[in-house]
Amino acid sequence: MIVRQLVEQLDLESLTPELDASLDVSRGYVSDMLSDVLANAPQDGVLVTIQLHLNVIAVAIHAGLKAVIFTSGRRPEENVIQKACEEQIQLFVSRDCSFDLVGRLYELGLRSGDA
Repeated sequence: MIVRQLVEQLDLESLTPELDASLDVSRGYVSDMLSDVLANAPQDGVLVTIQLHLNVIAVAIHAGLKAVIFTSGRRPEENVIQKACEEQIQLFVSRDCSFDLVGRLYELGLRSGDA
């Protein structure tokens, strides 16, 4: 699925609109424990989390993720957004809680790396 389609279908707010939203993602991962993300998130996937600090971007880079969706309306500080832009990691905010958002992502065809 194209990132732009996720944004439209899930009513996500883009925090990095200057980045290319035509990237394809088909896998995802949800976790708030960043060591778990490093060990298990699928490369080129999307991360769903409530964590807002700069380490999220560092983990996304090392895990090879394309995007991060912050749930429950949570928004990172500007330095996190700036670092994500520098590293070409797309950031989004969802009003949904993580549980509901992951269910919607699954309905749209995204799976974990193991599926």
